[in-house]
Amino acid sequence: MLPIPDHRIKSRRYTFTCFAAVLLTLSSCATGSKTQTQAARRGVVADKAMVVSAHPDASNIGLEILRKGGNAYDAAIATQFALAVCYPVAGNIGGGGFLVYRQHTGETGALDFREKAPSAASRDMYLDSLGNVIPDLSLLGHLAAGVPGSVDGMVKIHEKLGSLPFAELVQPAIDLARRGVVLTERETRMLNNAKAQMLAHNKHTPYLVNRQADWQPGDKLYHLDLARTLERIRDKGRDGFYTGETADQIVKEMQRGGGLISHKDLLAYNAVWREPIKGQYKDLRIISMSPPSSGGIALLQLLTMVEPYDLKAYGWQQAPTIQLMTEAKRRVYADRATYLGDPDFYKVPVSGLLDQNYLKTRMSNVSLDQATASSEIKAGEVPIYESDQTTHFSIVDQFGNAASITTTINGGYGSMVVVEGAGFLLNNEMDDFSAKPGIPNMFGLIGGEANAVQPSKRMLSAMTPTIIEKAAKLYMVVGTPGGSTIITSVFQTILNVVEHGMTMQEAVAAPRFHHQWLPDEIQHEPDAISPEVRAILESKGYKLKQRNRYGAVEGILVLPNGKLEGGADPRGDDKAVGY
Repeated sequence: MLPIPDHRIKSRRYTFTCFAAVLLTLSSCATGSKTQTQAARRGVVADKAMVVSAHPDASNIGLEILRKGGNAYDAAIATQFALAVCYPVAGNIGGGGFLVYRQHTGETGALDFREKAPSAASRDMYLDSLGNVIPDLSLLGHLAAGVPGSVDGMVKIHEKLGSLPFAELVQPAIDLARRGVVLTERETRMLNNAKAQMLAHNKHTPYLVNRQADWQPGDKLYHLDLARTLERIRDKGRDGFYTGETADQIVKEMQRGGGLISHKDLLAYNAVWREPIKGQYKDLRIISMSPPSSGGIALLQLLTMVEPYDLKAYGWQQAPTIQLMTEAKRRVYADRATYLGDPDFYKVPVSGLLDQNYLKTRMSNVSLDQATASSEIKAGEVPIYESDQTTHFSIVDQFGNAASITTTINGGYGSMVVVEGAGFLLNNEMDDFSAKPGIPNMFGLIGGEANAVQPSKRMLSAMTPTIIEKAAKLYMVVGTPGGSTIITSVFQTILNVVEHGMTMQEAVAAPRFHHQWLPDEIQHEPDAISPEVRAILESKGYKLKQRNRYGAVEGILVLPNGKLEGGADPRGDDKAVGY
C-alpha cells in the first residue's frame, strides 16, 4: 500500500485569476466581510438565511419565501418551480431529482423523486435487430423520456416538511412565466444552439424557438402555456399534473412521437422517502443521497479512500494530490458500473461498498511512481452483508433547516420534446439506464446488469446533494449538476474547504479535474493543472485531456461566527442571496 506521507510538501496556493468573473456583488440584505481582502475571496455572507441556485430569478423567489416566514423546504419548492420557468435547460417539471434535508432538530432524511421507466419499456428497446445500440434513440425524441417525478416530489416535500400554503409557493413561478424572463447572453446562446434539435424532434414548433431570428440578450421569453400548467398544479397539486388536462397533453405528445408514457404510468408514479447515506470524514459527518443515486456511496468511498493521506501537506492541485484523488476515482467508478442500481429492483451492497477494510484494500496497489491503468481495475470483491443537464440549489433558513436538492432532465433541454400546449420539456433520462451492458451512455459512463432497463424502474444517477455536519451542527450544504462529473465536483469542493482552507466561493470557483475509470484519462478544465504538474503526471503514465468548464456547484458554509457564506459558481448565471 502507498505509504502515508510523514514529510511536508510545500503547498502552492492557487491564485484565482478566474475570480475576476465571479459574481461577488453582495446584495443589500447581506452582511459584508470585515476587510476588502476577505470580501474579494468570500461569496455572499448573510446573518440568517441563504439561497444559492442556478438563476438569479429563482434565487430571489426562494429568498422572498424565506422573508415571508417560510422554511427551507417552502423555499425549495418555490425555487424548483421558478427554475422550471427561468432555466429551461435544466430546471423542470418534466424531470426528477433528489432532496437531502436536515432539520434544525438534527433529523435528516432524503426524498427520491427520480424519473421511472414507462411500464411499456423493455430491456432491449434501444437495440437494433443485431443487438447494437441505435444511436441517439435513448437521447433525443419521445422514446427517451421517463415518467417525470418533480411535481410529485414537490408535493411530497410540502406534505411532510412545508409550512406555507402550497399555492403560495407555486404562484411566484406563475407570475414569472407571465411577465417573461429576460434572457442573458448565456441563455440566448444555449437556446439558439438547441433550435435545430427542437425543430427536428417536435411535431409542432416549440415556443422556445418560435421565431424567425435567433434570440438576443435582453429579449423576453414568455412562458404562457407553462403558466397555465403551473396554475393547474397550484390549484390541484399532484392531480394538476398526473391526471386531467396536463396528463392528457403528455399522453397525446407521446402518441404523436412514438413515446411510451401512458395515463397509467403517470397515475402510478410515486416519489419515495429513503434513508440518506451517512458516514464520516475526519471530524465531519457526511449526509448524502442513497440509491438509486450512486452519488452518496461514491462520495463516501472517495473520502474514505483519501482520508489516510495528508492532502493538505501535498498541496492543492499538486501532482501527489491529483494522483491520489484520481486513483480513488478510478476504483470508485469501476464499482459504480457493477454494483449500483435501483434498490427496489436490485440489492445494492451498500455496507460492503462502504466497508473500511474493503476500501483500504482497493487502494493497496496505488503507487505515486506510476499510474494504474484502468484496464487493470475491475469492480472489487465486495463483502456481502445480511442485514448534463442538471441543476442544484442549496438553502438554509432562519430556523436552521437545510435543503440540498439536485434535479435534472438529463441532457441540456432533455429529450428536446416540448409537450404541446403544456409548455415544458420532457427529460431524456432513459439514457441513464444501461442500453446495453458495457456500452457507455452520453456521459461516457459504463453500466451493467444492475442498471439495465426494466418497466417502472428508476435509472441510476450521479446526483450528489449533500449536507455536512461538524460537531453535530450544520456545517455545509453542497451539490452540483454535471452528469458523471457531479460526484467528483462535490468531492473536490469539500476537500477545497476542509483540506485547502478555501472559502465557499473559492471552493466552488476553483478549476476542477475528473476521472471516471473509463475512458482512462484525467479530464480537466483549462487552468486546473499547471504545465509543471502536467509534465510530472504524464511522466508517470497519466493521460490528460483538457475540456470545457463543467458543473455549477452551489454551496453554503456555516462560518465560525454562525453567519452563512453562499458560494455561487461563476461558470453560469448562478446567484447567492441571503439576509
